[in-house]
Amino acid sequence: MLAGLGAGNAIQDMTSQQIRADIIDTYLVGVGAGSWPTWNSPDGAYITYVAANVKAAGAVPMFTLYQMASKGEGNLSAINDATFMASYWAQVKLMYQKIGATGLPTLVNLEPDFWGFVLTGAPGGDPTKQPARVSMVTECASQPDNVVGLAGCLVTLGRTYAPQAKIGFPPSFWGRDAATVGNFMLKVGADKADFIVAQTSDRDAGCFEVSPPPAECAGRGNGPFYWDETNVATPSFRQNLDEWSAVRSALGKLPILYWQTPMGVPSATPGGTPGHFRDNHVQYMLTHATDYTAIGVFAIVFSGGGSTSANITTDGGQFARLFKAYLANPAPLDR
Repeated sequence: MLAGLGAGNAIQDMTSQQIRADIIDTYLVGVGAGSWPTWNSPDGAYITYVAANVKAAGAVPMFTLYQMASKGEGNLSAINDATFMASYWAQVKLMYQKIGATGLPTLVNLEPDFWGFVLTGAPGGDPTKQPARVSMVTECASQPDNVVGLAGCLVTLGRTYAPQAKIGFPPSFWGRDAATVGNFMLKVGADKADFIVAQTSDRDAGCFEVSPPPAECAGRGNGPFYWDETNVATPSFRQNLDEWSAVRSALGKLPILYWQTPMGVPSATPGGTPGHFRDNHVQYMLTHATDYTAIGVFAIVFSGGGSTSANITTDGGQFARLFKAYLANPAPLDR
């Protein structure tokens, strides 16, 4: 099983701690002015630059495409806006072209959160009933103009311009059961991808526990938020494994990549402070790797999803220590 690092973890910090991650994940954000194609020159060179640096660090590049939120999170009307979608698709095509040009094996995570918004916002939770501008793309002229076609076009463009890339869709539970989520993603066509992106949690548990919580951790309910390592109480790691195993069964047993897995340090005391909120995902997952490979997990990518999240510069060396110990006895993949 592979282990990687994402947002908030710089390559120079990995190097200083002698961490050689298997995967390094980078966000591609925005559509139009100020969006990721403009971050280097010429347009799209950011991917070339990042991929080269990741390769030099001995890792596989991973890119998380996060363009759908550009007109507001959950704004499903945007996908039926011809002007917006023309720019959207041009950037998706550019992304794949730049990835293809690197010649490097690359992982692509397609639009976190968006699929959850479709599940909760489409008429009857039916992706075929949510209109989207798709057939305007030459390569996708035969795809239906709805969310199913949108997902299909994301895959088609990847196969066309970056055949060496592996593509994954990230389902969102958001209070739904695994059967509902799995069946919805099957309707979307996520089984046509190469892997499933299991969104772990976008914040450390302690961030939700402090009162009042930081703005980026507010509105998440009353908990509990800290997972039970003994797998007796709820929420627990076993419960989460069972949920993702059920989703995987619905999607043709595709392999799973856990993503945006929080990096806080375990503590018996709830809460914490920014950068030091308690959490136990790193501790549990790197010491119970065979629990994950048993359900088809091939990789776990660790990172926070907010400015208050722990990272390798604030975790007291936890990740470096546990990853080194894990590499001494890595878990073979379940084939």
